[in-house]
Amino acid sequence: MLPESNITIALSGIWGILLIASTIVWLMQVLQPKKNLTELIQRTKSWWIMIGIFTFALLTHRIVSYIFLGFISFLALKEYFSIIPTRRVDRSVLFWAYITIPIQFYLAGIAWYGMFIIFIPVYMFLFIPFRLVLSQQTEGFLKSVGTIQWGLMITVFALSHMAFLLALQNQGKSINTGAGLLLFLVFLTQFNDVAQYTAGKLFGKHKIIPLVSPKKTWEGFIGGLIVTTLFSVAIYPLLTPFTVWTAMAAGCIISIAGFIGDVTISAIKRDLVIKDTSSLIPGHGGILDRVDSLTFAAPLFFHLVYYLYY
Repeated sequence: MLPESNITIALSGIWGILLIASTIVWLMQVLQPKKNLTELIQRTKSWWIMIGIFTFALLTHRIVSYIFLGFISFLALKEYFSIIPTRRVDRSVLFWAYITIPIQFYLAGIAWYGMFIIFIPVYMFLFIPFRLVLSQQTEGFLKSVGTIQWGLMITVFALSHMAFLLALQNQGKSINTGAGLLLFLVFLTQFNDVAQYTAGKLFGKHKIIPLVSPKKTWEGFIGGLIVTTLFSVAIYPLLTPFTVWTAMAAGCIISIAGFIGDVTISAIKRDLVIKDTSSLIPGHGGILDRVDSLTFAAPLFFHLVYYLYY
């Protein structure tokens, strides 16, 4: 089993990176006092809070970790329902959508893979249209079913795979702990966002999907992919049971899936003509804006690990 000290070392490294980034922002304020750095300062302050909460949740009791991840899922689902158009009769169904969160995360916590993997995409996907039928309101029925099911898929089902990573430590066929795998996933996903953004700013010329996300470029995407994969290879011995080739595959999957998750949420926001899903996190938008990459990266990374080691 992976020593807990490795988790502490990795978290210390993350705090060190944040300290360096904060120092650079402070120097920019001193050297360029007339430049508007408000958003950058807000983002940096928010990262201190987010990393602090994540560190606490990861290093305390495992139940606290599950509650924290479930709460993130709840906030993401709440934001999703707050921005999509719904009918009055849909409100009773939204209650059942929220009820899926403790059930899904409980299934992850006890590592009941069979029920975990089908509870939402089978049972809830069948229950939701049935419950809407009972309202006897057929106008807008298909749109309501689709939007509610999609919200459950990305904010509860997809994100709950992070919780199941924590349960993998008791499976017995691998030397890793779930906390190490979760930290590996979350850090690389967020690191990839920053790497793609930075590479795009420095070298971006050729847009990928300008009608969905006009700031995304091929240079940013490829630059983020290369840097994230290399970083994955650099840190995998500390947090995972991977070989170097598995680490490369994981880095590529996290980078590509993270990009797809990002632009998918961007497509939703563009369809609804909004910039952010909320203003909960200063400089970042809402929870769903922050976990958009994880909605695709978390399940794909989980199933890579599950297939190879469990």
